[in-house]
Amino acid sequence: MIEVKNVVKSFDGFHALDGLTMTVPKGAVYGLVGPNGAGKSTILRHLTGAYRPDSGEITLEGAPIYENPAAKRRIAVIPDEVYWFGSATTADMMRFYRGIYPKFDTERYRRLREAFPEVDERRPIRRLSKGMQKQSAFWLALSCRPDYLLLDEPVDGLDPVMRRQVWSILMNDVSEYGTTVLVSSHNLRELEDVCDHVGLLSHGRVALERSLSELQGGIVKLQIAFNSEKNPELPEDIEVLHTSNLGRIYTYIVRGSAEKIQERFAALEPLFMEALPLTLEEIFIYEMGGEDYAVRDIVL
Repeated sequence: MIEVKNVVKSFDGFHALDGLTMTVPKGAVYGLVGPNGAGKSTILRHLTGAYRPDSGEITLEGAPIYENPAAKRRIAVIPDEVYWFGSATTADMMRFYRGIYPKFDTERYRRLREAFPEVDERRPIRRLSKGMQKQSAFWLALSCRPDYLLLDEPVDGLDPVMRRQVWSILMNDVSEYGTTVLVSSHNLRELEDVCDHVGLLSHGRVALERSLSELQGGIVKLQIAFNSEKNPELPEDIEVLHTSNLGRIYTYIVRGSAEKIQERFAALEPLFMEALPLTLEEIFIYEMGGEDYAVRDIVL
């Protein structure tokens, strides 16, 4: 488990992180989402031990990460812009990583060659395309057999087929080996199918952090048609987050469990009622409706 408690980080007076608190459960796929400038890359650099917080605490299973080689050996990271030694090839970096990570799996490195067949492991990585460089990064990181894998915009530059293959390998590692994956992204739609926990960053803080099941189980979207031209008054104890209508079809976004909410609306004797699933995008929009720019600026 990774725990971040009240972390503050400033650059020239600007608070990139402003009392950020979050928890990444062990064995989870945690999606860290938010608009550009919310602090996603900054907190990732703290989690890898590259940055020291001005205040606050960051621990991996109870041990501090900063200046802790034992903790860092359990973490592999793929940043948005991957750093390579000047003329290093994938094979060169494999030997380098093998000397750092005690669980580096040479046999797996050989097997994964089939998953990334277009990457020439003898060619300098800097001469590869951006997509090939990202494939090389995944090839190496997955061969390290990390307990914790941190990803910053991980599939940018990959074609749809390779994206699906990478996610498939990652999900298999989570299922089979209990790998903990933290994915930083501003793309909610891509994370929706893979994450079981989600945190929303806003202004250097985690504004909302829940399991995906809690998010989906605590908010309902109903489409309803009533017999009268005007919709009836709703009971005061029903917390409606949003209402819209198209003709006589009303759409309600309501906080609460689907079963109980449908029972309450059924008592109003609608002509038609249907509960619809909400996307992760919709959940955040309605949950964070008053949170300034936090959701509106997320690129989807």
